[in-house]
Amino acid sequence: MVKILDNLKTLLIALVIAVLIRSLLFQPFYIPSASMQPSLLIGDRIFVSKYSYGYSKHSFPFSPNVIKGRIFKKEPKRGDMVVFKTPKDNRTDYIKRIVGLPNDKIQFKDGDLFLNDRKIEKEKTSNFEEITCGNNSIDFEAFNEKISNKKNYKIVYKREGSQKNTDIYIIPDKHYFLIGDNRDCSRDSRFLSDVGYVHEENLVGKAQIIFFSNDTIKSSVLKFWNWNDSFRAERFFKRLK
Repeated sequence: MVKILDNLKTLLIALVIAVLIRSLLFQPFYIPSASMQPSLLIGDRIFVSKYSYGYSKHSFPFSPNVIKGRIFKKEPKRGDMVVFKTPKDNRTDYIKRIVGLPNDKIQFKDGDLFLNDRKIEKEKTSNFEEITCGNNSIDFEAFNEKISNKKNYKIVYKREGSQKNTDIYIIPDKHYFLIGDNRDCSRDSRFLSDVGYVHEENLVGKAQIIFFSNDTIKSSVLKFWNWNDSFRAERFFKRLK
């Protein structure tokens, strides 16, 4: 009986430590869609730092109402890759890139991002790149977008049929504007009735590193005999920017 109680105590301590690590330090996430290609691929598994922007109720499992707003708040930066709870249901996890901060003015014209009426510099890197969108592989044009002097990243647009123009967005106070790097295959803040502006309380954390990656089209991770073909070893422990 004493041994059983000791084992239960050890299990409880381990569980508490695991919850604390997940809530306060790092949480793993799986990438199920192509919305952040080419930065993130379907089958990537990433670590997200929970401390980067402080903590809210969404830092904890099941989002209990233990915190109002954010504590130890730190401001995100433009270009950060962020996991957040969608405003529509406050449950579903999305990962996108922050391009707009509170009170910013955002608009897309002919595929160019305008931030507070300033055109964000971008340079074409490829005329042809095969990118996934849903179950299809589509031809895309790739660009390097420089949102600040210290931050640049790769984005893609469809070569044909791209939606490169939007209305003007004025971001409310304490909200952020997040979009996918795969600009024509992402449901994000451009779709106000679906995602829209994201409140600071909904931010979960900052994507930091890919710790594992498996090509799910080639094989399930459970089929160990196909690991040689499906594992993307070159992406293991790749830092994100």
